[in-house]
Amino acid sequence: MTIYAFDQGLRERGFDPLCGVDEAGRGPLAGPVFAAAVILPPDFASQWLNDSKKVTPRRRELLYDQITGAARWAVASASEEEIDRLNILQATFLAMERAWDRLCRDGERPPVLTLVDGNRLPPHLGQARTLVGGDGVSASVAAASILAKVTRDRYMLRLAEEYPQYAFEQHKGYGTKLHYERLAQYGPSPVHRRSFLKKWLEEQG
Repeated sequence: MTIYAFDQGLRERGFDPLCGVDEAGRGPLAGPVFAAAVILPPDFASQWLNDSKKVTPRRRELLYDQITGAARWAVASASEEEIDRLNILQATFLAMERAWDRLCRDGERPPVLTLVDGNRLPPHLGQARTLVGGDGVSASVAAASILAKVTRDRYMLRLAEEYPQYAFEQHKGYGTKLHYERLAQYGPSPVHRRSFLKKWLEEQG
């Protein structure tokens, strides 16, 4: 079954509009966590659509334009401060709820069912269900993964201009060897997640 057939099967059972929700940026040491909510039109088709981690950056950008040009969609984030205050799971839920709520305010019919990638369900998404590996199963979730990933990568490129010493353009905030080297040299910036660096900071003395 293709990712499009999966979604169409749900629509034929009455789950229309069908919404997909996914996040990007749970693991990095810096920057917000982003989430997207997407309602694809039933006739949307792209041979490249898949889990954003399996798509090249160039194709992600092309898919971003295709999806945003055809779908109902919204993207939102939760800040580094919110991640540190709430924890990463609750901040991810917050970003997902913000994106879903923003989508539902577009004046059109709200989703009948929302599919959320993963195995944990945010509490305020209407009728919703989790879908483990959803970005490889559902076209709607795959589209959300593309929008969240591209939006976050673009944001990290802007942060790279503001904080060039950390080379965010190379690692997008993830905990690479280069990133830790720059952290050791310059210390954390205001956009670093202190809760993610707690052990490292203790080791630095």
